[in-house]
Amino acid sequence: MSTNNLEVIISQANKHITNISCLLKDIKSEILANFIHSNNKEVIIITNKATSISVLEIIEKYVKDMDNVDSEDILSPYLP
Repeated sequence: MSTNNLEVIISQANKHITNISCLLKDIKSEILANFIHSNNKEVIIITNKATSISVLEIIEKYVKDMDNVDSEDILSPYLP
C-alpha cells in the first residue's frame, strides 16, 4: 500500500473504526473493529473476534470507498 493511502487511513483511524463497526452492526454481526495499526506496507484492522470472509468483504469495500484513497492500491484482505 502506498504511503499516501497509509497516511489517509491512519490520520482518521478513530473515525474509520467507528464507521466499520457501524457497518458490521447493521448486518447484525458480533464482530466489531477495535483498532487500526500500520506498518510501513499495510494497514491492519484488528477485530474483537475471528472474522469471516463476508466481514472482510465489507471492510474491504469500506476502505476502497474512502475519499482520497487509491483503490487500485488496496489488496484483498486476508486472514492471518
